[in-house]
Amino acid sequence: YDFNIKGELRHLDTNELFVFNYYNVHEYNHKRYQALGHFINQYVYELLERVCMLQKVYIPSDATEDEPRSFFFMSKNALTSSSRLTVLLQDRGVFCAGQWGQRIIVSEGLECGTQIPFIKKALQSHGGVIVLNPNDNFIDLKTEKERLSFSTKEESLTSMQSIPKRYSSSPEEHTMYVWDHFISKSKAKNVAFIAHGYGGLVFVDLLVQRKREVMNKVYCVAFIDSMHNIEHQTGSDPQTQEWIQKYCCEWVSNTKPLDKAVHSLMKINCPTLSAGTKNYGLAPSCCLRSIFKYLKSTLE
Repeated sequence: YDFNIKGELRHLDTNELFVFNYYNVHEYNHKRYQALGHFINQYVYELLERVCMLQKVYIPSDATEDEPRSFFFMSKNALTSSSRLTVLLQDRGVFCAGQWGQRIIVSEGLECGTQIPFIKKALQSHGGVIVLNPNDNFIDLKTEKERLSFSTKEESLTSMQSIPKRYSSSPEEHTMYVWDHFISKSKAKNVAFIAHGYGGLVFVDLLVQRKREVMNKVYCVAFIDSMHNIEHQTGSDPQTQEWIQKYCCEWVSNTKPLDKAVHSLMKINCPTLSAGTKNYGLAPSCCLRSIFKYLKSTLE
């Protein structure tokens, strides 16, 4: 399989879509899809550097040579530009930085499933971009190459399948570290977050933990099908709840046309609009233009 000129994944000989049920055994199909996912991760990383011209930044900054590290991506001017900075925060899952969803990449292509159109749009507005990597939390000890680099610690790790990466053992911890050491220190006076699914919950966690800093630096947040819960996460803090209602907007998977108001009786929330699709995975690509229109109008 390879991506064609349109960014669609096709079989090189038959030009057909990826076949999930290739074998009669579920375990084999699962391993085959895992292998494909690994190659997609590496390919998207390559595109972020080669096409979007982003830099890969390893964390934690004080990691030793043999320590497992995570990383994220940012544009060259992300920390030095005094204009705007856009931070992309994805949903949770097996997919890594630069992706909204792996299954959408497989079925619909790179344009719908990756964050690349968002990155290009943000860079066109002469601002900086940071692409977080919140799902890169552990190192798998089953991989022989990685085992070798931990040979001195082999005995103490034999009972463990994987070990957490320092300051990135969870999406919340990863985001907090990048905020503390990079985003908060950037010269950008106007920071915007675009958060999908669990990424929305992670942003609200950051807001609660770094309330004053976030409120001073972030001018707006675009949620997409966010899993956050204002009442549960903010407790009885009316200031935080008011800030979310004033500076955030959410797009949700819905049958209504794009940008039509969607009312929820279930929870206190910011203004909520339809993403113009019922498909959760397609929601980010469907509301891209609306989100950037919102970011621009809020800044103005």
